[in-house]
Amino acid sequence: MERFAVYTKEIRRGKMENNKKFYMTTAIAYTSGKPHIGNTYEIVLADAIARYKRSQGYDVFFQTGTDEHGQKIELKAEEAGITPKAYVDNVAGEVKKIWDLMNTSYDKFIRTTDEDHERQVQKIFKKLYDKGDIYKSSYEGLYCTPCESFWTESQLVDGKCPDCGREVKPAKEEAYFFKMSKYADRLIEHINTHPEFIQPVSRKNEMMNNFLLPGLQDLCVSRTSFKWGIPVDFDDKHVVYVWLDALTNYITGIGYDADGDSTEQFNKNWPADLHLIGKDIIRFHTLYWPIFLMALDLPLPKQIFGHPWLLQGDGKMSKSKGNVLYADELVDFFGVDAVRYFVLHEMPFENDGVISWELLVERINSDLANTLGNLVNRTVSMTNKYFAGTVTNKDVTLDDENAAIDADLKSVVEQTPLAVEKKMEELRVADAITEIFNLFKRCNKYIDETMPWVLAKEEDKKDRLETVLYNLIESIKSGAKQLAPFMPETSEKILAQLGDGKVTEKPEILFARLDLEEVLKKVEELHPKQEEENVEETDKDVIDIEAKPEITFEDFGKMQFQVGEIIACEEVKKSKKLLCSQVKIGSQVKQIVSGIKKDYSAEEMVGKKVMVLVNLKPAKLAGVLSEGMLLCAEDADGNLALMTPEKAMPAGAEIC
Repeated sequence: MERFAVYTKEIRRGKMENNKKFYMTTAIAYTSGKPHIGNTYEIVLADAIARYKRSQGYDVFFQTGTDEHGQKIELKAEEAGITPKAYVDNVAGEVKKIWDLMNTSYDKFIRTTDEDHERQVQKIFKKLYDKGDIYKSSYEGLYCTPCESFWTESQLVDGKCPDCGREVKPAKEEAYFFKMSKYADRLIEHINTHPEFIQPVSRKNEMMNNFLLPGLQDLCVSRTSFKWGIPVDFDDKHVVYVWLDALTNYITGIGYDADGDSTEQFNKNWPADLHLIGKDIIRFHTLYWPIFLMALDLPLPKQIFGHPWLLQGDGKMSKSKGNVLYADELVDFFGVDAVRYFVLHEMPFENDGVISWELLVERINSDLANTLGNLVNRTVSMTNKYFAGTVTNKDVTLDDENAAIDADLKSVVEQTPLAVEKKMEELRVADAITEIFNLFKRCNKYIDETMPWVLAKEEDKKDRLETVLYNLIESIKSGAKQLAPFMPETSEKILAQLGDGKVTEKPEILFARLDLEEVLKKVEELHPKQEEENVEETDKDVIDIEAKPEITFEDFGKMQFQVGEIIACEEVKKSKKLLCSQVKIGSQVKQIVSGIKKDYSAEEMVGKKVMVLVNLKPAKLAGVLSEGMLLCAEDADGNLALMTPEKAMPAGAEIC
């Protein structure tokens, strides 16, 4: 154990001497309402990365904030009978309150209504106009107010907004436009020569295939139909449109000046090392934002990571669906670190994660109360019982079997920081946490192998018992230190209990086991109407369909089902129903056309693992060749859900 302590100190000392900067940002939260747990996941993920980088000796600057302009805000403020500024002040305060509740260590909280940000946006707009990259024209199309986006008829899905599914209305107005196509080739070259720029890779493929390679249209960057925005100072009929306003926060927040008088902080921190965003806004950050930066003659961020969504049950959280969970409510039930653990550990790298009351209780009981909490409790209790709270390393093994057991534990302790570091370099945060909990599981196994309670019965084995408890304490300490970026309060509590030479007299319960029925009862008391409606829907959630003729096993055996991974997807032109997916199955890639556009966007298809009927005879749908079939379930209303494997499975795995 001493060798391990010296080893880790050397690693950390080397990293401290590097003292490299690390500038990271989250997307800024839109102030249309209180952020739900899916929104909150992003700030917790960013905080874990920032804390980990600080532990490595990086000089971290971590920025988050709120996006506060737009027509949607103007309308909501009007409905509430208050000014837009008063409205966003309230919501921004709510956002900051939740970010603080979740113990996030951001260095700056920027608001797009900050005077210095607004002033720089006006200067940026004028600079790009003077350069010829922005020009005045007019826009005519179908407008979705909630998404603040114009669409053409062909882009609609069943006549509605392809992003949110809401109604669109015809609109025409004078506007300024940005010449996106001017920089498209340069951006394509950058993406091709910087494979780390867009992560995960599935997001990069989606942006290239669906947007860049087909050709970028010029972007509307001003509006005249509403007033709640940053005025274009040389044409006061116009306000700066949301994305040019919002995206530039990443440079204005650290002191960028369009006139060339940027601060020392900007010169030190730009380019950003990491933009952490949700997959739904990957297009704006990987296409529009880099092109804006190119036009400003600024270097591009080093990496943009589009994380998946945290879903409630089997769907995206939505107030209109009544399936929203909020961080403050979850914290009241489970505590900050339990919620942090769940959202970080349960979110896959590329695919969407799922949260529910039932899953939370299950994870807290199995991982936090049992694997971790019980381990610390037993270790502190035995150390007090057998050695009055103080143990030293006697380094006694008694026989080769014990020596091998101790060596294996020490090997896991030494390898865990290296494994965690590798996972964090790839932003695989859930996997990093799994590595730490594997160490805690190994500690529990060590107790079972060494049986301290048996050793305590024989006086001549007292030194071996003390060695065992010393090894346990040092191993748990190592795991607790690794846990700090993810569960900072829990890490502190564990280290405080294990002490520096002496454990606490009485172990503190880190996580109490929960009774699921009691938790659900309390939830029902808080949300009686919502829960009652859900129960009614559940009772109706049964469908009988007309039976088809029986088939033999031989008939079934002719069908080949495999797990496929969707690596690219695009809409089929001239079709309102079809998506065309490139599906990786083993070493092959098949093109499969599916009539699921009303239930899935092309963007959210990428990265999914799906069930594929592989040996279906190829056919053309809407003139596009389809080489298989994606299997879906369909409810009574015609809503579709892709069939996906319950556990992680490789592309090509046989379904039998």
